[in-house]
Amino acid sequence: MSDISWGLWQLLLKGVWITVQLTVYSAALGAVTAFVIGLARTHRRWLVRFLSGAYFEIFRGTSALILMFWMFFVLPVGFGWQLAPMWAAVLTLGLTYGAYGSEVVRGAVAAVAPAQREAGIALGFSPAQQLWKIVLPQAWPEMVPPCTNLLIELLKGTALVSILGVGDIAFGASLVRNATTQSAPVYTVILVMYFVLAFVLTRGMRAVERHAKAGIGRPPAKRASLFRRAGGGGAPPGGPRGGGGRPGAGVPRFP
Repeated sequence: MSDISWGLWQLLLKGVWITVQLTVYSAALGAVTAFVIGLARTHRRWLVRFLSGAYFEIFRGTSALILMFWMFFVLPVGFGWQLAPMWAAVLTLGLTYGAYGSEVVRGAVAAVAPAQREAGIALGFSPAQQLWKIVLPQAWPEMVPPCTNLLIELLKGTALVSILGVGDIAFGASLVRNATTQSAPVYTVILVMYFVLAFVLTRGMRAVERHAKAGIGRPPAKRASLFRRAGGGGAPPGGPRGGGGRPGAGVPRFP
């Protein structure tokens, strides 16, 4: 490989760093948006629910690519200031995926049993205290798996920013492909790059999920062994080691 070709291939390595930055910044904005809009959609006042629901429907039903063009080309006409291409992309991706995430937050909050809120009322908690001390700690573990999928989709969605000339992986691949006319190796390499980044994100989010479930006393179940232990016999829980098989053995009791 010549020095010129190696210099072109280095564009892909620089593009990885740009893609990581885009993902982190957009995910941070999307997380804030998702929590604000998701909680607003469960608010007791109808006006708050209406406005947050309108935001959700607008951004869910709008093409991210067209919205990115609007942010970059139309926004300066109306407000007189120009966003840098990268920040126009971050704003678009963060607001769009934040709208998707708001449905995750709303569904997880609604899935918490009403009895939990009633217990907070019995303890004299205010609505804000019920939310932060009772509802969200139980809803958070349910948000992590779908949010992991959204985060992976966000990572792959950053490829749209190459349209604005942002030097991400896709933009670097386009330059390398045009300079070397080698489509197969270029696009194979970026496939592997996206897969590696997605794999790292997935492993990280699984660690977050384990920590979230352990925080409320619900560690994820261990994988079942493919082979039984010799002499194990497949004894059900609550057998000789779980309380002699008595009804109710092993069930936690509270004073």
